[in-house]
Amino acid sequence: MKRQDEVKVQALYFMDDGSIPNNSQFPLLIYKSAMEAGDEAMQVLYQNHWSNAWRNGVFPYHHYHSNSHEVLVVDRGSALLQMGGENGEQLEAQQRDVFILPAGTGHKLLKKQADFSVIGAYPNGQDYDICYGKKEERPEKLNNINEVLIPDNDPIYGKQGILFSYWR
Repeated sequence: MKRQDEVKVQALYFMDDGSIPNNSQFPLLIYKSAMEAGDEAMQVLYQNHWSNAWRNGVFPYHHYHSNSHEVLVVDRGSALLQMGGENGEQLEAQQRDVFILPAGTGHKLLKKQADFSVIGAYPNGQDYDICYGKKEERPEKLNNINEVLIPDNDPIYGKQGILFSYWR
């Protein structure tokens, strides 16, 4: 992977839209082209204690996780993702990009190349829920989001990672 000082970081805050709560404390972080050819993303994540990992795509509907942060490493291809719910931003996700979503951050696949895949993982292998922005789930999920702590490690750069410059 690239050295931290070589990585362009984008930090985006999203407001609660009444359906998708997003996260008022921590921004979504995007590390553009942080991974390099030959990097074993799954191994990097495990070394930094982000596990319970999977390889697949992103659901084509708005959803979020209320009880865990999530990292998405674009393994192959590219896609257009909607982050932050209906009023959020459309972002191009390209091979080698890393997206770190704080608990509550809405995400959805809008379109993709046929070979698009991501690797997802969670701090310390936490289990995660899938929330849809329904009114009846909201009170419990808002409480969950507020209880999720900052992870011990940046998923790519470990204990001294970029994440800690943005998440305090």
